[in-house]
Amino acid sequence: MTKEKTDALSGASMKHEEAETTSPWPGPKGMIPVTSGRADDANVHNRAYLDSILVEMRIIDAVKPDLKKQIFGQQFASPLMLAAISHLDTIYQDQGRSPMHEKAMAAKKINVLNWIGMESDEHYQEIIAGAGPTVRIVKPFADHDEIVKELQFAEKLGAVAVGMDIDHIPGTDGNYDVVDGIELGPISFEDLKRYVHSVKLPFVAKGVLSVSDAIKARDAGASAIVVSHHHGRIPFGVPPLKVLPEIKSALEGSGVKILADGSLMSGYDAYKALAMGADSVLIGRGILSELLETGEAGVIEKLTKMNQQLSEMMMYTGVKDTESFNRSVLHM
Repeated sequence: MTKEKTDALSGASMKHEEAETTSPWPGPKGMIPVTSGRADDANVHNRAYLDSILVEMRIIDAVKPDLKKQIFGQQFASPLMLAAISHLDTIYQDQGRSPMHEKAMAAKKINVLNWIGMESDEHYQEIIAGAGPTVRIVKPFADHDEIVKELQFAEKLGAVAVGMDIDHIPGTDGNYDVVDGIELGPISFEDLKRYVHSVKLPFVAKGVLSVSDAIKARDAGASAIVVSHHHGRIPFGVPPLKVLPEIKSALEGSGVKILADGSLMSGYDAYKALAMGADSVLIGRGILSELLETGEAGVIEKLTKMNQQLSEMMMYTGVKDTESFNRSVLHM
């Protein structure tokens, strides 16, 4: 039996076999689609690749590191950011809570950058009420004017950056995907340039998994990219960290910031992404369970722990601050 689910991280309309997996996430059954564990599941290969990266120790002269990071012109307490999640308030059954707002307030209290995914303009405004700096990510809607409208609305409300999930185009039926009844569509290079120049904010192309798309995003005027397979949207997808060094080399000197995600569940995972060349990293699944169970406090506790783990690894490898990561400490 198959049921259609909505992924809170991607906003994807997804189908999976009900008996395939048991969800580890709190909340209604099937609320957050879980990975299948099959060979076509990019998350399987991503986890295996992350775990295969080992770290050598460079402890002499090491000091406690400074985790502060400048992102989109603002200084934050850490290079860890809270990833763009969508629809969580809609599909969460406890109507007395707003996990999306709780996440935004947690980010403000610990001074990290919060990202928000596909939401109506009205709900987006409710989520960020009283919150700190935010990045809004929109979908590649078939209606291009709606894309521009949402980007400009976020700019009006004070977002520090905006962007698009450039990888959320196909659905699992081989057609353009449909999310919440809204049709998605293709993105041409000229389309992307239009979106970039429709606002005065930094624009992020999220879902880059090749040098080819990284260069196109750069040439379209994007200020940043997120190296990501969007929690395994592409079957047999290459692990983001595997292509990250090649993308970094291709964008050298361009000024384009390189961010990364991919089920980074600990500060140790985040360290590997930063050592591989990411300027900052997005944490989504890594805080999702805590967010659903205990809200703002749970997110703060988990991010605090991840920052402690990141600091530990930086000290073990002689990395004094977030501008001093060195890929040569990693062994594949």
